[in-house]
Amino acid sequence: MEGSVLVIGGGVAGLQASLGLANQGIHVHLVEKAPYIGGVMAQLDKTFPTLNCCICILEPKMIECYRHPNIEVHTLSEVVDVDGSKGHFAVRVVQRPRHVDPSRCTRCGACIESCPATVSDDFQTGFEPRKAVYIPFPQAVPYAPSIDEGACLHFKGGGCRACEEVCPVGAIRLGEGVRVSKLNASSIIVATGFQQYDPTEMGEYGYNRYENVITSLEFERLISPYGPTGGELERPSDGKLAKRVAFVQCVGSRSHRDGVGVPYCSGICCMYTAKEAVTVKEKYPDSQINVFYIDIKAFGRDYQDLVNRARDELGVEYIRGKPGEIRENPLTKDLYVWYENTDTGEIGRKEVDLAVLSAAVLPRFENVRLAGALGVELDEFGFFRVEDHFLSPLETTREGIYVCGCSHGPRDISDSVTEASAVALKAAGDIRLAAGDSGG
Repeated sequence: MEGSVLVIGGGVAGLQASLGLANQGIHVHLVEKAPYIGGVMAQLDKTFPTLNCCICILEPKMIECYRHPNIEVHTLSEVVDVDGSKGHFAVRVVQRPRHVDPSRCTRCGACIESCPATVSDDFQTGFEPRKAVYIPFPQAVPYAPSIDEGACLHFKGGGCRACEEVCPVGAIRLGEGVRVSKLNASSIIVATGFQQYDPTEMGEYGYNRYENVITSLEFERLISPYGPTGGELERPSDGKLAKRVAFVQCVGSRSHRDGVGVPYCSGICCMYTAKEAVTVKEKYPDSQINVFYIDIKAFGRDYQDLVNRARDELGVEYIRGKPGEIRENPLTKDLYVWYENTDTGEIGRKEVDLAVLSAAVLPRFENVRLAGALGVELDEFGFFRVEDHFLSPLETTREGIYVCGCSHGPRDISDSVTEASAVALKAAGDIRLAAGDSGG
């Protein structure tokens, strides 16, 4: 089929949209800012409500997308300018160098072992270091390391070429530079995903002050078999197994404090908290789990069943009310969670090993720059604005540019995938319509 579609974002929504188009015979340019595709879902342990393995679902999609003859994957790339109109977009894309040739790399790991530079590993949410030459997780796609220029001693002026010297197949390309490409697209799909709120400004919870106060995304890495602890829930301060865990919902969401958090509900926090609580209870049946909540939003099929299972079958204690403060015992590093139970009016305190903050879903900061390049509008929170929430829920303010997943508001995985399939059909329909108008 004549015509191409540009998909921005290589998370689960972007992958689904790309495959939906490619399987209809449409050429797809998939543009991803990071060195690897997969997005936030690659960092998660399980899905809700089924508790299926996330990477087991995601990896086949990543591989299929990367190998599909109709999909051209542009990693380390960003859209910087868009001209034209629906059916005839001209897109300028800037691609940063990987400094490793994926077509030659055998993934032997010699370059990683030889690299002397280390930095904090963002994929593992800072719980362990990584090398300047790295592969973030075992299933990462593309199947080749990437060199982080910000950490590499060679690019800091140190002259190091250790990775190049040990590579047995000559795959290291330290001299690569930035490349600018011009792509043509009939339609553009935005699937940029989300980022998690940083609870540091909510000082009452002690995040970044107390080592054993972590976010839900950090919890996902701790409980993951591919995480820094091999799936054991060891608290960061001393490696002690965390058997008493408090989950605090709505951290940064539904906030009416000036300059703190966001006023909207993040939608998915109630369910991923239930999932995480069940995961702990299944792994450690004798653990004591408390969930502090305002109210429960279980809006999908079998969602309430998961909450009921956590509370009624596994013994997770749900306490209605947000904690007012979390304090640390400086000797033991245990935490005291002070709260008011708004059902009973009781003021209480729970002593726990680990506190997990369900932080708000935020739009990506780069949405501002990308919206300017695309010529579309953002809403008051920084998500991409849609034409009409009821009549045109996936169409932006510029004809021919569509959104799906968390690029236009908080969504769970199933809703993101559903929307991605919908916009793929929409973009394919645009191409068919244009072919029909031209007599093709």
